Amino acid sequence: MTPSPLPYRIGYGEDAHRLTEGRALVLGGVPIPHAERGAVAHSDGDAVLHALADALLSGMSLGDIGQYYPDTDPAHAGLDSRVILADSLALVREWKYVPANVALVITLDRPKLGPLRADIARNVAALLGLNETEVGVSFKTSEGLAPDHVQVRVTVLLRRVEQ
Repeated sequence: MTPSPLPYRIGYGEDAHRLTEGRALVLGGVPIPHAERGAVAHSDGDAVLHALADALLSGMSLGDIGQYYPDTDPAHAGLDSRVILADSLALVREWKYVPANVALVITLDRPKLGPLRADIARNVAALLGLNETEVGVSFKTSEGLAPDHVQVRVTVLLRRVEQ
C-alpha cells in the first residue's frame, strides 16, 4: 500500500530492554561509560536506535522493526542497530520523506546521562543527516519504579521532499 503524500507525517516509537551485568550499554550509537549493566537483546540492544527506527516506520505506516528484524532469526543476533536504523531510513526515503526533527526521551536510573546529551544528539543527527539542533534529547529516571531497565520514547517529524 502506498502512503498518502501528506506534506508532513509524525512517527512515534518506543523501546525498552532489561539490563544485566556483562553487557555493554549503547544509546544512540554512543557507548555509555561507567554503565554497570547493558541491555538484554537479540541485537546490540541500542534502545534509542530501535525506538527511532520504529518511529520512522510508524510515521510512514510501514509497521515496526520486529517485522523486518525478528528476534527469532539467528542472522540478526548481535546486529548493530545502526543497520536497522539505516534500513528504516531508506524505506522512508523511498516514499520521498526525510526526518525534519526528532525528540527523544531516555528513561534510565543509572548511570546519569546528562554529560552525554550532546554526544547522543550529535550521533543521532549524523545518522539521520540532520543538524544536532534538530535532535532533542531528554533524560528521565524511573524514580526507582523500574531500575532494571532502559526505556526510550521517540517522536519524529517527517517532511515530504521531491527528489
